[in-house]
Amino acid sequence: MAEQSRTSKSLKNIAVALLFLAVNLLLQFFCRDVFLERLGAEVLGLNTTAGNLLQFLNIAELGIGVAVGFSLYKPLFDKDTQRINEIISLQGHMYRRIALIVIAGAVVLGAFFPFIFSKMKLPLWYAYASFGVLLVSALLSYFVNYKEVLLSADQKEYKITYSYKACMMARLIVQYFIIKNCENPYIWWLVLEGGFAVIASIALSAMVRRTYPFLKTGISTSAELKKKYPEIVTKIKQIFFHKISTFVLQQTSPLIIYAFASLTLVTYYTNYTTITIGLALLLNALFNSIGAGVGNLVASGDKQRIMNVFDELFSVRFYISAGASIALYILTPSFITLWIGEQYILPQSTLAIICFTLFLNASRTSVDSYINAYGLFQDVWAPIAEACLNLGLSVLFGWIWGLNGILMGVVVSLLLIVFLWKPYFLFRWGLKEPIGIYIRLYMHHIAAIFATLSIIWIIDRNFSTPTPDNAKEFTLFALGTVLATGTILYAFQMAFTKGMRMFTRRIISKTIHR
Repeated sequence: MAEQSRTSKSLKNIAVALLFLAVNLLLQFFCRDVFLERLGAEVLGLNTTAGNLLQFLNIAELGIGVAVGFSLYKPLFDKDTQRINEIISLQGHMYRRIALIVIAGAVVLGAFFPFIFSKMKLPLWYAYASFGVLLVSALLSYFVNYKEVLLSADQKEYKITYSYKACMMARLIVQYFIIKNCENPYIWWLVLEGGFAVIASIALSAMVRRTYPFLKTGISTSAELKKKYPEIVTKIKQIFFHKISTFVLQQTSPLIIYAFASLTLVTYYTNYTTITIGLALLLNALFNSIGAGVGNLVASGDKQRIMNVFDELFSVRFYISAGASIALYILTPSFITLWIGEQYILPQSTLAIICFTLFLNASRTSVDSYINAYGLFQDVWAPIAEACLNLGLSVLFGWIWGLNGILMGVVVSLLLIVFLWKPYFLFRWGLKEPIGIYIRLYMHHIAAIFATLSIIWIIDRNFSTPTPDNAKEFTLFALGTVLATGTILYAFQMAFTKGMRMFTRRIISKTIHR
């Protein structure tokens, strides 16, 4: 019954997340053309850069949310409402202090804006206004939205989608029509960005209260709760270093690109990352909805079931990550041309690096979800090494090879830490199984992807495909590409991997007995 409940909750989360995400992605792509026309490439590049700077301040969050989520799996499994109240209260106490640190950091950072944005052609108040609006949204997460971690840990992420994410999607629709038709579009963007952030936070808070009427925060002092839950404080200290690595990986590339080039090139790069981020969000909607289920499974202690589910999840996530990355490489140039124009196309070598980075980040989630479920954050040297490699190599390679070099710095750090170290760490201290099991598992999947790429190369060499000239032709081309790539890769994974065969049998069994 517990396994069935975990599966049904995961499927519901996935279904709702995919529906909302599909609509949101369509809106994002539909709106960006108007935003480029009415706001300009430099304003969009400014907003991206301001967001990256804010993420730097959010390092102060220390990973409290991750530590709290891990700590909630067991009390949720046991239905221990007192511990749930205390853990969420401790999170609230910590977040209020972090918010003060973020505010102070924002004031200090703002003093350096004349230097940071010295190459910007826009008035300097644009930078302060964009950063200020984004700061308001971030502070709401510390004062109001932090309780959403309870919904995530309890496999009820669909309720976050119904409340917070639905409001933010409505914001995009309103921004589109206002910016398209009104004067002073940038002022309207600022007003709507901040206003809808407040509305979304109110909706999310109401959803949490309805779902958990027993929840009462602030029931004890911060000192009392830290003393009662020292393991949370320990995990937070460990996760802090992982948060630094995540920031460097996700946020510094646009800053380095701006340092070596201009806000305009940041926008060119952001056009591509808008696609990859959208696809990554789609994959996360599939993968993260299962994360709390993995935590619940690990809390149950069923070792054989834990290993079987790992095999299945690894195969399915590898299949989706690899298939999506291959299709992205094939389809992106045509999509960019039809979407915003041929002048925004980057070299194919740059696209290849972007797609490979997407694959590495997406396929790592199988290992990461189990590491989070076991609370394995003590390898603090790993994120430090990853951040140093990422930043150092991106700057060095960027100086030598430009944009491709910056992106290759990210790839090298991912290969050394995520690809090599993290699986060993999980199998050694979490699953407590020989690492050879993982090596054999990965080699079988690599064989499947190389066989797939060989077939695609043969097809490309022997059959010419006309470039799509309109949305209808592109849609057909995209459907054909996704279907062909997915079919070929699925066939090889069925032949080479046990996990995909197990997953297929599970789906067939559930379909027959429904």
